[in-house]
Amino acid sequence: MSRLLKMFFAVLCLLVVVVAVFVALNWQPDRSVEQLSARWAKPPSQFIAINGMQVHLRDEGPVDDPRPIVLLHGTSSSLHTWDAWVDALKGEHRVIRFDLPGFGLTGPEPTGLYAIEHYAAFVVAVLDQLGVEQVTLGGNSLGGYIAWATTVLYPQRVVQLILVDASGYPFEAESLPLAFKIAQTPILNKLMRFVLPRSVVKRSVENVFGDPALVTPALVDRYFEISTRAGNRGALVARFEQTQPGEFSSRVKEITVPTLILWGQLDHLIPVSLAERFHQDIANSRVAIFAELGHVPQEENPQVTVNALKRFLAEQTAQ
Repeated sequence: MSRLLKMFFAVLCLLVVVVAVFVALNWQPDRSVEQLSARWAKPPSQFIAINGMQVHLRDEGPVDDPRPIVLLHGTSSSLHTWDAWVDALKGEHRVIRFDLPGFGLTGPEPTGLYAIEHYAAFVVAVLDQLGVEQVTLGGNSLGGYIAWATTVLYPQRVVQLILVDASGYPFEAESLPLAFKIAQTPILNKLMRFVLPRSVVKRSVENVFGDPALVTPALVDRYFEISTRAGNRGALVARFEQTQPGEFSSRVKEITVPTLILWGQLDHLIPVSLAERFHQDIANSRVAIFAELGHVPQEENPQVTVNALKRFLAEQTAQ
């Protein structure tokens, strides 16, 4: 055996050892809903049966509110992203939020379907199950995409719309969270189903904050642990394959309900320029841009962002 060939095999063996050690150190098995619920599904959480799933949901505030606020989270997030908003709103409004299929404690969609139309139908199925006819519907990122798509497809169910750094238009990210890159990379996305370094989650959460220093260990714990809910990692890969911004965005102009558009100026995932595009395409809309915030402004500075929502709701009530 030549010296060069021996060196090649030596390097190959070393690489195998390094990969094996990395996998061993970062092996993350799936967690069951039961394991996660003790920490992440405390009261007022409940689980309701919809389309073959046990949907993790919280329904707070006055039960006699005829038009609740429904809030939808984004990719790899959960209903907890709205905690501070709900605390500020539930004294006067009924607020409903739930983990979307493929995420949170709800977990994968049994049919494996994650197209935007399927998500919109799911939102309506939740409203039907709760006996709610009309809502103020809001969402962040993917949740914003689902919110406006639901408004287009089921206009009779939405009376006001809230878009927070919403997806839906084609865009090029200035900076993509590391976990999203892995989920869209062949081979690596298969490995991700078993291996998930906490550092990857930490870097991904920091990526969507305007000020990464605000990302606390407790916040990383939440994103990290819930992402290991059984089936979520595989569902993330399917979601990226099936739910991409694209042609459906031509229907944004069909929206006529009063719409509030909130955006972080420092959003490096979905560019702030799309806030103006939503504003131009939705005739009855207004925009608020937050100079120091990123892609999840409802978490980064819940007080200033929810105050903008409160003003919008008060103005609509006064009209």
